Amino acid sequence: MLRISKLALGAMLSAGIAAPALVTPASAAVSQSNPSAFVETLASDGLAVLRSGSEAQRRGQFRSLLGQHFAVEAIGDQLLGRWRNQITPAQYSAYRRALPGFILGTYADRLSSYSRANVEVINARQQGSSYLVQTRITNPGSRPVSAIWYLTRSGSRYQVYNMRVANINLTLNQRQDFDAYIQRRGFDQLVAFMESRGA
Repeated sequence: MLRISKLALGAMLSAGIAAPALVTPASAAVSQSNPSAFVETLASDGLAVLRSGSEAQRRGQFRSLLGQHFAVEAIGDQLLGRWRNQITPAQYSAYRRALPGFILGTYADRLSSYSRANVEVINARQQGSSYLVQTRITNPGSRPVSAIWYLTRSGSRYQVYNMRVANINLTLNQRQDFDAYIQRRGFDQLVAFMESRGA
């Protein structure tokens, strides 16, 4: 089964990858001044939207927010793992086209239970060319969880390329699912499945 756990999903999505146009330009600006400010403002804006936006509005901007604040191409390559060098250019192009829609169709409508969550930045550090920002995510009725955001810097902008939530590596978790699916059904069937979820 292709999935990210509900806990990990809620931490990732409610912390800021669904910010539609109803947020004013001033409040929607995600800070690029430093890694902590980037995660803090991304989370704040995303949570504000979850408390006020409709499903249609969230879905309408989700794809653009993925492209803006998440390193989607790098994430996609990580999810492919060993298969990246075993597929044709045409297969790779089809996969890249299907990935944002797959994420949108699979996860974007499951956010309402995280509308009251709070994301607190605990610390940030640089590790090689990456930046790791540790946060504590608290959702009423649930135990607080730790989430580490893995950031890369592209030009003057930070982008998220992985998260570790409650000690679960989201990229590794999803890559294992993709790998198992490809072994059972083949790569083209994975892409077809992704396209069906994004339709």
